[in-house]
Amino acid sequence: MAAITIRDVPEPALRGLKRKAAEKGMSLQAYLLDLVTRDGTTPSLAEMMERLGREADATLSTSDILEAIDGGREHRW
Repeated sequence: MAAITIRDVPEPALRGLKRKAAEKGMSLQAYLLDLVTRDGTTPSLAEMMERLGREADATLSTSDILEAIDGGREHRW
């Protein structure tokens, strides 16, 4: 695991981070590690859009969808 040092953090930002950590009952170290881990492992919007483009199946037509809706309604009665 790597160690990260951040220099010149503005005092208002540091106070806010300490406050948020305390509100969650965490040390500043644990809070920042959680924050960095979540951000570093969450895909970006561009990555999500790329994945959606690869996985989306747009072969259904409007009539296919309407037929499925009508078929579902028939089974309710």
